[in-house]
Amino acid sequence: MTDPRKILVTSALPYANGPIHLGHLVEYIQTDIWVRFQKMRGHQCHYVCADDTHGTPIMLRAEKEGISAEDLIARVHGEHYRDFQGFHVEFDNYYTTHSEETRTYAATIYQRLQERGLIESRAIEQYYDPVKEMFLPDRFIKGECPKCHAKDQYGDSCEVCGTTYTPTDLINPYSAVSGAAPVRKESVHYFFKLSDPICQQFLRKWTTGQLTERPPLQPEAANKMQEWLGAEGENRLSDWDISRDAPYFGFEIPDAPGKYFYVWLDAPVGYMGSFQNLCNKKPLPPTPLPSGERGFSLPSPASGRGVGGEGYLNFNDFWSKDSKTELYHFIGKDILYFHALFWPAMLEHSDFRTPTNIFAHGFLTVNGEKMSKSRGTFITAESYLKQGLNPEWLRYYYACKLNGSMEDLDLNLEDFVARVNSDLVGKYINIASRTAGFVTKHFGGRLLGVEIGVGGLEEGLDPLVDALRNAREEIAEFYAARDYGKALRKIMELADQVNFYVNEKKPWELAKKPDAIGQLHIVCSITLNLFRQLTIYLKPILPKLTVEVEQFLNIKPLLWSDLHSTLPESHQINPYQHLMTRIEAKQIEALVEANKPNLQATEQPEPHSEQRHAEHQQHAIQPIADTIGIEEFAKIDLRIARIVKAEHVEKADKLLKLTLDIGEAQPRTVFAGIKSAYDPAQLEGKLTVMVANLAPRKMKFGLSEGMVLAASDERGGPFVLFPDQGAQPGMRIK
Repeated sequence: MTDPRKILVTSALPYANGPIHLGHLVEYIQTDIWVRFQKMRGHQCHYVCADDTHGTPIMLRAEKEGISAEDLIARVHGEHYRDFQGFHVEFDNYYTTHSEETRTYAATIYQRLQERGLIESRAIEQYYDPVKEMFLPDRFIKGECPKCHAKDQYGDSCEVCGTTYTPTDLINPYSAVSGAAPVRKESVHYFFKLSDPICQQFLRKWTTGQLTERPPLQPEAANKMQEWLGAEGENRLSDWDISRDAPYFGFEIPDAPGKYFYVWLDAPVGYMGSFQNLCNKKPLPPTPLPSGERGFSLPSPASGRGVGGEGYLNFNDFWSKDSKTELYHFIGKDILYFHALFWPAMLEHSDFRTPTNIFAHGFLTVNGEKMSKSRGTFITAESYLKQGLNPEWLRYYYACKLNGSMEDLDLNLEDFVARVNSDLVGKYINIASRTAGFVTKHFGGRLLGVEIGVGGLEEGLDPLVDALRNAREEIAEFYAARDYGKALRKIMELADQVNFYVNEKKPWELAKKPDAIGQLHIVCSITLNLFRQLTIYLKPILPKLTVEVEQFLNIKPLLWSDLHSTLPESHQINPYQHLMTRIEAKQIEALVEANKPNLQATEQPEPHSEQRHAEHQQHAIQPIADTIGIEEFAKIDLRIARIVKAEHVEKADKLLKLTLDIGEAQPRTVFAGIKSAYDPAQLEGKLTVMVANLAPRKMKFGLSEGMVLAASDERGGPFVLFPDQGAQPGMRIK
């Protein structure tokens, strides 16, 4: 056992504009398992999070509901916390970004960046809604594409032809908020100079691990950063607009009346605010720490925002520039850009420490597809729990699928049922259910004090006992690396061996033989000790079930170090109560049906340019286009295409270059505006649908010889169409 470590862990902040769904839970369950494992190992580990509460969508939703923004975020905070508790996600502090702690640190960071010459103000021209009297974010402006003339396109890019532009390029623009024609109006905005050479040089070194003991990013994330940074000498990063004009729900920028911090600036600062709030809850010493060191002092403890002294949780220990503690961020790969570029640059140049590691994970698909309300697979955490499904079934299944990479994770509902029933009930729970009753019935609930593995009580037993004990470091390494899938494969392999032992000894037959009662006692005592060891291995994933096992075995909360010991002589266990039921197929069917609501709009859309790790709200569909005849439709030649190759396009922010096989002698090249949603490796080998008779279009990156089909609207996208199995390249779609 190494010396105890000091660790601070965060998860991305869920946006306070919608409910927690199963996609969100991938991250919070992954993080919770890792934190519980670290605590079991004896480390000082703190897990903090908060609701992300600022921005235009919050302001507009509160206005629509006729309540204050503060009332809205307070209600949603309670709903989020309820759902996390329902899935046994155990935060040390779950807070809000709309707090004095977060305001203080946001202002501190801003002022220090300003002192370093990294904040610049300049006038920009934006569209302004004269009815709502507000400046409009790009995704709140719609109009006709200036290139292909598609209607109802967003203010930053066309989802039909993939062209990028500024809102002022749109033809006949209108406000998505009021429908009014916007006017152009000038405003002063504040920018973080990410393009400054000092930021560029720092990020090139930090993202590649040159400034840290170990690389702070996963290899695939580090590669993505280098792509965004460009080659040495290039300057691909743009200055970051960090301000918004009133009306806006957020923090006003110091010394800039009517200007507010853009939500993405204060959202990650919410990690600091939540941790400071945790420090505030600890008893403080009579005298506050001296405030001589530049910038790290906060208002006095009397204000409620003190810094603990010796023997207390101390903010500076975890966030100061010279901190020796560890800081880990768990995030979705969709917000990697902000966390691996903006955030460390902000921290570095405002004299705070940077993260030890940023762990990014992939998206959740259900039955191989993105979550869908029409299919009933867009499932909220609340709905899952209301249907009476055990949350630890999902925790176990997600753990089986997680491997520490940025790969997407699929919740296959049939496999979910089979895996949980086979592993958890059929293997693990089965060990206790087949032996515990004999101990109660024949031995008054008392176990033998079996020093299993020391000299061996039975011939052939030592290898089994050694296998369980010797796996502890291997399984610990899997947990530490977030490779829970490998950990569970090893644990279930050990469970198989224990079940083989039980099958071989047949305690149900020994119980029928008076002269074998002593042997029955040995077999059951050994088996329940081995069951206890398996429970230790599973505890980070199954915390509630473990509590029930601890009560059944009549033992204190299990620690990782308990793997070295066994239960003492004559240890009294409690009568066995069934620990977990199997999943019934009808339960999953009911869950899917319960999540097929009508598609009526209920929420104000969350603009894509301001998306966080957040719920994509459900909205009304876009208006149906003018009716056409079958003759007009027949002119469009849609073909099945195989994606032979997918690759990034240098200096293109939105495009991927696809090489498509539609059965012709030579494959075709198509440039598709889907880079924001897909990694090239995800696409290669898959089938899709393309418009084969579209006139070739010359682009600055090359000739595009068709168009792939994808769906999108204010709920998200683009979502590329993938045909059913059996379709072959070249088949015509009719």
